[in-house]
Amino acid sequence: MKVFKFGGASVKDANGVKNLVSVLQQVGYNNTLIVVSAMGKMTNALEAIIGCYFEDKPKINETLLTVEDFHYNIALELFKSKNHYVFAQITLLFDELKNFLHSNKSPDYNFVYDQVIGYGELISTTIISQYLNQEGLNNQWIDVRQLIKTDDYYRRATVNWDNTQQIVTQSIDINTLNITQGFIASDKNNFTTTLGREGSDYTAAILAYCLNADSVTIWKDVPGVLNADPRYFKDTQLLHSISYTEAIELAFYGASVIHPKTLQPLQRKEIPLYVKSFLEPLSQGTVVNKTEGIVPKTPCFIVKQNQVLLSLSTLDFSYVVEDNISEIFNLLSQYKMKVDVIQNSAISFSVCFDNNFNNLEPLLLHLKAKFKVTCHEGVALYTIRHYDSKSVANLEQGKTVLLKQMFQETLQIVTK
Repeated sequence: MKVFKFGGASVKDANGVKNLVSVLQQVGYNNTLIVVSAMGKMTNALEAIIGCYFEDKPKINETLLTVEDFHYNIALELFKSKNHYVFAQITLLFDELKNFLHSNKSPDYNFVYDQVIGYGELISTTIISQYLNQEGLNNQWIDVRQLIKTDDYYRRATVNWDNTQQIVTQSIDINTLNITQGFIASDKNNFTTTLGREGSDYTAAILAYCLNADSVTIWKDVPGVLNADPRYFKDTQLLHSISYTEAIELAFYGASVIHPKTLQPLQRKEIPLYVKSFLEPLSQGTVVNKTEGIVPKTPCFIVKQNQVLLSLSTLDFSYVVEDNISEIFNLLSQYKMKVDVIQNSAISFSVCFDNNFNNLEPLLLHLKAKFKVTCHEGVALYTIRHYDSKSVANLEQGKTVLLKQMFQETLQIVTK
């Protein structure tokens, strides 16, 4: 069994869907499960609908119509006739979405988010499944929410592995071509949950683990895992092989090619992960497996934008000790802040984090009751794995460094 994951960039338009078919025809698709994300930027578009739902309800229909037109136009280009069955399927899904937006009574943003956002994946896989059938690649469309079961921590749910394993084993015919959605799952009450942004990679790993797959391949618009994001760095290098340990380190620090949660289940069963280009499917790409280090050995650069840096000290200038740090971390957890860097001295404590849930203001109010707080918003966090003096000097040039931390293999700096 092979698991393929195609992200939104690979199916952003009708030509992308046609290319997906070409990839399968070139590399083979027997005994394969395909995990697909929402098309293009549709997750962002659905987030805009959610924003309208809470802040500007009269704009919902206009915003939703844009999403509908996007999908209908892709389907029309692929199937040529509006009489094709896929249009009725798409309409049914949009009707479900509209009914939820009309009838929902929950004021919980995170709950509403998860019930709405998954329609991007449901619609994209519906279109692609029907197009595969049209092109002679007969397949089974599966609703992943019936396979992956989680708790009800909406927007960042935790997988119930035992339940999921049992369902996947019983539900998937490994001798055929299957297609399902990334990113989404469901809780015990069958409400939709999500696995976090970019969680489709994680979906592929969960299913591969449960199926004892031979491999997972993530199809990207880059030739493989590079030593830096080409959007921010010049002269990037392709990494031919990476150990699980090294890949987990890179993912933890924010490397965008691999989702942080993706690697743990693969490592447990030593399932190799390939990262390859959907533009050049027969090229070598990158393999992540049970090996040592990275090849070639070179500094790897990671940047996370729009971070928040807090510097805290006690109001009476006493030491920042275990009780203080414990209280700070409890608050960071309470307000769902993802911590990326911590640094402390005798009388100060600094922390850099993602404010993904827009809870910074109440967090600051809480902290200022007991601490002196300095807050820097919109900072950048840079990480270098396997740094050397040249790579550090080049990175710091022209930047204001607010925080710097060095370990044996890893350097991190926060800059304005």
